[in-house]
Amino acid sequence: MSTMTVDHGSRTATAGERAGMLRIEQSGPVAMLIMDNPRMRNAITQEMWQQFEDLLAQLDADDSVKVVVVRGAGEHFSAGADIASVERILHDPATGQSDGGDITVAENALARFRKPTIAAIDGYCVGGGWQIAGACDIRLASERATYGITPAKIGIVYPLSGIKRLVQLTGPATAKYLLFSGDFVNAQEALRLGLATKILAADTFWEAVNDFALHLSARSQFSAHGHKALVNAISAGSTEVDELSAYWQGQMAISADAAIGVAAFLAKETPKFTWLRPHED
Repeated sequence: MSTMTVDHGSRTATAGERAGMLRIEQSGPVAMLIMDNPRMRNAITQEMWQQFEDLLAQLDADDSVKVVVVRGAGEHFSAGADIASVERILHDPATGQSDGGDITVAENALARFRKPTIAAIDGYCVGGGWQIAGACDIRLASERATYGITPAKIGIVYPLSGIKRLVQLTGPATAKYLLFSGDFVNAQEALRLGLATKILAADTFWEAVNDFALHLSARSQFSAHGHKALVNAISAGSTEVDELSAYWQGQMAISADAAIGVAAFLAKETPKFTWLRPHED
């Protein structure tokens, strides 16, 4: 397993108790993007928020990476944004306006990421941690996971990007319930509400997450990238869905994956797909 660690200066606050970094661990075609601040249940400091965009760009450019798993270090996914600096995190330093600041930049970078992403949620997934999970394609939750959408507990309004995703996943009424109450919900309730995609047994959680990530990595990346782009465009209400669909249909003539898949199916063999990225890249 190869490890790349990026630490751009951990911020010290509240008598030196807060520190943290993002790091990447890669094993074969699967990379883990790890929020590493376990003393604070992986609360995300401003420095950590600011690293999402650069690290995701590195992972996008690395053709050996086919699937990215976002997780927390240790027992928890993330307790959310570092409360001590949340106002600074939410504001644009250039304008002073509260547009979601570093949180929105990080969240949007993850949502725009072209490769399949999995949020592996164990322990607490709260506040800004949920916004990171919500920006992933698939949310696999341990049966011991606990979710909380908690802006009402600290008197803030979530950035618009996070609210949009919450409404898309849960519907308006459930989104209001979660935002107004700040109540915590367990894994089963999270699944029912649309916050989780699937629940996995706690004692085999990480093995199951890794197996699923490898399972996705063996599928056609051409198919995964194309469908991700189209589903995201449909969800966003894009007026250019027809053009985007035509683009991916055209890419099929360039990609070898369709021929590889059909030939393997007829031969009753496992396909070995070769597509890595759109032709013009």
